[in-house]
Amino acid sequence: MSANIWEVFLKALFVLCLATMMNVSIITHSDMSFKTAIEGSKAPQEVLDSMVLLNVEYYNFENQLCKGQIVVNKVLQQDVEDAFKLIKKIKFPIEKVIPIVKYNWSDDASMEDNNTSAFNYRFVANTTRLSNHSWGRAIDFNPFQNPAIYKGGSISPKNAKYNTNTRGTLGGDHEIVKFFKSRGWNWGGDWKSLKDYQHFDKN
Repeated sequence: MSANIWEVFLKALFVLCLATMMNVSIITHSDMSFKTAIEGSKAPQEVLDSMVLLNVEYYNFENQLCKGQIVVNKVLQQDVEDAFKLIKKIKFPIEKVIPIVKYNWSDDASMEDNNTSAFNYRFVANTTRLSNHSWGRAIDFNPFQNPAIYKGGSISPKNAKYNTNTRGTLGGDHEIVKFFKSRGWNWGGDWKSLKDYQHFDKN
């Protein structure tokens, strides 16, 4: 093999190896079709038609780059895409981002798995009032780091702890909280009746 051919071969091998490394460097948490992501939802068709499935990238708690998916209302697509760009840029750790269909539409099961999610046609916990998640207008981030804490002292998910010194936790002065508020979103950490630190919504 001549020197020139050998050099070309080595370059091609290097490019192939580099491409392979790039492909395996991203951990895929979700790779669904839109049809799969809404399958089994009790939402009316007009609600489903208003949703979009977004591919998002973020770093997990092991500082590994991950790819997940989230279903949100189409009118909020830009906000959510920009939010995840910020999340990736500052390497705010997220456990996983998977459409809640994986959990048979159970909010409790999703929270117990520390899953970040949005669309879920369901009632607000302990009420008969539809949640903003029903319209794809709410997102819950890292439930175990950012639980809902009720006035009576109960916490959801169970055994979660809220400590702003813990990675993946949101506080009032956090860059992500400030970003969402700048786009007109509400943060559950500001609520009076309870504190739902994982929750953002926009009407």
